Amino acid sequence: MRRLGVLLATAALGGCTLEPAYVRPAPAAPATWPVGAAYAPARAQAAPSLTYAEVFRDGRLKGLIDRALASNQDLVAALANVEMARAQYRVQRAEQLPHLNATASADESHDKDDTTRAHQAGLELPAFQLDLFGRLRSLSHAAREQYLASEAGARMVRLTLVGDVANAWLALAADRSLLAIAGDTEASAQKTLDLTQARLAGGVAPRGDLSQAQTVLQQARADQAQLTTQVAQDRNALELLVGGRVADGELPANIESLDGSLAETPAGLDAHILLGRPDVEEAEHQLKASNAEIGAARAAFFPSISLTALAGVASPELGALFSGGTFSWQGQAGASLPILAGGALRAGLDQAKGERDLAVAQYQKAIQAAFRDVADALARRGTIADQLAAQAALEAAANQSYTLSVARYREGVDPYLNTLDAQRTLYAARQGLATTRLAQAQNLVALYESLGGDPLVRSAS
Repeated sequence: MRRLGVLLATAALGGCTLEPAYVRPAPAAPATWPVGAAYAPARAQAAPSLTYAEVFRDGRLKGLIDRALASNQDLVAALANVEMARAQYRVQRAEQLPHLNATASADESHDKDDTTRAHQAGLELPAFQLDLFGRLRSLSHAAREQYLASEAGARMVRLTLVGDVANAWLALAADRSLLAIAGDTEASAQKTLDLTQARLAGGVAPRGDLSQAQTVLQQARADQAQLTTQVAQDRNALELLVGGRVADGELPANIESLDGSLAETPAGLDAHILLGRPDVEEAEHQLKASNAEIGAARAAFFPSISLTALAGVASPELGALFSGGTFSWQGQAGASLPILAGGALRAGLDQAKGERDLAVAQYQKAIQAAFRDVADALARRGTIADQLAAQAALEAAANQSYTLSVARYREGVDPYLNTLDAQRTLYAARQGLATTRLAQAQNLVALYESLGGDPLVRSAS
């Protein structure tokens, strides 16, 4: 028994491992963000530490994000995957340790006038493999990295969910603005139509002016119907993300009322900050798991040694089993070395190496995709302020032009076609201003997401 204990202790300490030394691949992406006319000058800054509650300052939006993180079914599924991966890691790790079973049996046999009874109780060590070459340890490492990958994947689901809720909320605000603009345009078009009808009745306007005046009116009415549907669908999408009904008081009135409700996310950072983005971390853990699988495949070429042991007491009387029973023990060791496997072991190793190479490519692709996400967001960030200012100036000029054209048409100075063009230009300018405001707000969301979120989201899983 003492020798058996020594062997078990040696096995529990573990042997060597044949895994390749892991070296993180050099990122296949530039170390700095792009520069040029589309990008604002970068300033060196510390890594961002804003929580989503600080980025999204509106209390209504923060409340919806909190609700979504608590009940969204995609997130529930992601967290369930984390729990399954964690359990699988624990199962695989347990394979490195000896298992001990308690056994008991009672037998009774009759032969003519004799009755024979036998009672046994003991402890059994099932076949336990000594992990001298690290196969089980490598499999345990792989399971651990798969668990960590699933955890990073859950963080990515959280991050995406935060962004989706914010974008859906902002889209609803913009569509409400567009709906209001369509309503205002219908009202002004109706006034212009009334003016045209009055001029026609007075014989100072051609009948063609009346038909032209109808075009903007009917277009605004059609847009109102479409936008009414769109606002309802926006709300449905938001409620699906949140996982429940959204009250009227939790919704924004329009996009104009949200100026300043989103904070700027620092972006003057080294591009290697992307290595901490959840999807990039997930890809790296998958790579580490593939690396560990190579160690397990290599260890399969070497002998495997297993131990079996049994110790216990036996007695013909159950009451005397632990007082007068006979103690006995036995142990057995066996070794197996693969000699001829038809190339299966070599093929298994080649497959493990191929999976590692695939994981490297997927890791690099994740970094490149993350870099493009940030670069695209920075390009939009560098120009959106100028676009918004120009769009606001265009709307103001179009409004003034329309007011003057209506006055000149009323006085008979200009033909109705000038008023029609001015009205259409104003309608388009107001729509463009609302959509540009939405683009500016959603750009802040995109930058927050592309940089990998915040510590609160990262540590929540």
